[in-house]
Amino acid sequence: MKKRAEFQGEAILRLQDVWKIYKMGAVDVPALRGVSLDIKQGDFVAITGASGSGKSTMMNLMGCLDIPSRGHIYLKSRDISTLSESDLASFRGRTIGFVFQQYNLIPSMSAFENVLLPLEFLEYSDRDAARRAKEILDIVGLGERMHHCPAQLSGGQQQRVSIARSLAGNPEIILADEPSGALDSVTGKKIMELLSKLWKEEGKTIIMITHELNLAKYAHTIVELKDGQIMRIHENREIIK
Repeated sequence: MKKRAEFQGEAILRLQDVWKIYKMGAVDVPALRGVSLDIKQGDFVAITGASGSGKSTMMNLMGCLDIPSRGHIYLKSRDISTLSESDLASFRGRTIGFVFQQYNLIPSMSAFENVLLPLEFLEYSDRDAARRAKEILDIVGLGERMHHCPAQLSGGQQQRVSIARSLAGNPEIILADEPSGALDSVTGKKIMELLSKLWKEEGKTIIMITHELNLAKYAHTIVELKDGQIMRIHENREIIK
């Protein structure tokens, strides 16, 4: 069993005085204002805050889906603003796996095919891709449902497919946006337990965006956002086992 990494050394993801400013006509509206944050490799970090606090903007920036208006973001010590769009897409695809609240599965494809898709973009051979997809679906407990389409799966099972897809390319970081937001409390708890297991046993770095403080209790580090600024960063001493 792979043990969880210690949170030491270089940050795997670093935000340095990051601003994100949107234009609303002639008015500049800052969504993030001078945010600095280090995400250590092997940590489980929850980004929390009320609606409008800047969580979604921060998620897009940490996921390298957008670049800052000012400041720098370093992914594995590389400044993402210096990369071309194609190089950034490739780097992001190898390093970060995404889990979304709404699953974003392709309805006409089976669970197996949905997990296979990112491996095709990462240019795995057909044989290696098929083996990897089956392996990951087994890890999330869906080996026997791999040939079912999303409509034949429960919400919790669809989110497990989404998590399996995020793990397909063996990324170092899993970025989860309200991962249990569309699920009932019992199913949501199972999804959180799965993320916790990936952190503790697989050594993944987990970054979770959530407005629910009870979900943040699964994380080791809690970052509180308000009005586009970090108000508090603290270690959670009551991690849910």
